[in-house]
Amino acid sequence: MADSDHSTSLSFVTRRRLLAGTTMAALVWPCQGKAQSAEILAGDSSADPALLAWQEWKTAALKTEALCHKQQRLETKLVREIGFPQTTLQLPGSGETLAIFEPDTIEDICGSDPNMASLRAKAEAELAVHQARWDVVDTQIGYSATKQAEEEAGEQERILVEALTATSATSLAGIAGKLDMILHEGAVRIDDTEFPQPQIRSALCDLIRIAQAMEPNAAMPGSEREAFFPGSHREGC
Repeated sequence: MADSDHSTSLSFVTRRRLLAGTTMAALVWPCQGKAQSAEILAGDSSADPALLAWQEWKTAALKTEALCHKQQRLETKLVREIGFPQTTLQLPGSGETLAIFEPDTIEDICGSDPNMASLRAKAEAELAVHQARWDVVDTQIGYSATKQAEEEAGEQERILVEALTATSATSLAGIAGKLDMILHEGAVRIDDTEFPQPQIRSALCDLIRIAQAMEPNAAMPGSEREAFFPGSHREGC
């Protein structure tokens, strides 16, 4: 695989997509207004569309996690048996030896300098041989195929997070499902600047709507909110 990215990753970390800027950021859930009692499915949470959406998300999340662990095990096996494709390049004059993991790095260092031609050819050949060994074992154990499957499962999980967030809960079980999703996704979306504001607001609005149907005259904290606060809400204060 000429375009393999194995050599650029030097740690065994989850490659789950940490996507920010989703369309959920633009959604606003109406927290104000009293829900009709018919929306509250007392004793029948199984009919709650949010609970059904949570079950779909949970299945996808478990699949992504299983594939993540599998690809990490396979990557560890590859690194132990083959090592990340690499070579070394000793710079003339300084004598400094560099570890090279990408053909582009060789190009950046050697360029078209005729004095570096032999060093360049040697480094390219060694890297190609090492990459070929990696590719053979990769194909045998299914590392790249597992990694691709994990990325696809992670994308499906992200889609289901948005679907669950956009689905109004009609029971406390549905709200619990949303909160369960938030706790799980919060552990993996470390670079998402928007999460979990939209998701928390969705659960809060469901809770307010159900509570207002149960206690029409009770004050509901948070019911005055018309939009969630972005992550930069306090910047400059």
